[in-house]
Amino acid sequence: MNIGKTLFAQLMDFLPWSTFDRIVARHGGDRAIRMLSCRVHYQVMAFAQLTYRESLRDIEACLSAQSTKLYHMGLREPVRRSTLADANETRDWRIYAEFAHRLIAQARRLYASDSFLGDLNNTACALDSTTIDLCLSLFPWAHFRTTKAAVKMYTLLDLRGNIPSFIHVSDGKLHDAHALDMLVPEPGAI
Repeated sequence: MNIGKTLFAQLMDFLPWSTFDRIVARHGGDRAIRMLSCRVHYQVMAFAQLTYRESLRDIEACLSAQSTKLYHMGLREPVRRSTLADANETRDWRIYAEFAHRLIAQARRLYASDSFLGDLNNTACALDSTTIDLCLSLFPWAHFRTTKAAVKMYTLLDLRGNIPSFIHVSDGKLHDAHALDMLVPEPGAI
């Protein structure tokens, strides 16, 4: 017998939904949408990330396996993979990127007084780049070498709390020195 919300619904309650709604309204994310709102889209994709789902079919199968509990997770009805595929293709990615930046800023404030770095009062960061190899026949837009495709992900990690403060994904040809030009310097940061 269920006596409350699921753990996933409790996690989703911590998110600043009013901020998310303002971002969606600014980008017009729910304009002319019939089935899957931006909020439900975010919740489904967060569920997929937290439960290590590997495909749209896997997401749909997992959610429909316990369809009677969807309401307790915060979802009103089952989500079909075709609807999810359409939302992934047509939604403006900037909605979710801006929301991620707001969540990162909120998390950084929580760890502002962490004494991980001893008496150091300045922000200490570490910059890392990772090359993600891709198949050239599946991703022809991601040229890296003549026979390979790749993208590069740059991450600036705030060492106080281990929270990324900057993430950028580019083509695989971008040199690491040029990634420094994209960073917004924080006064006093090391």
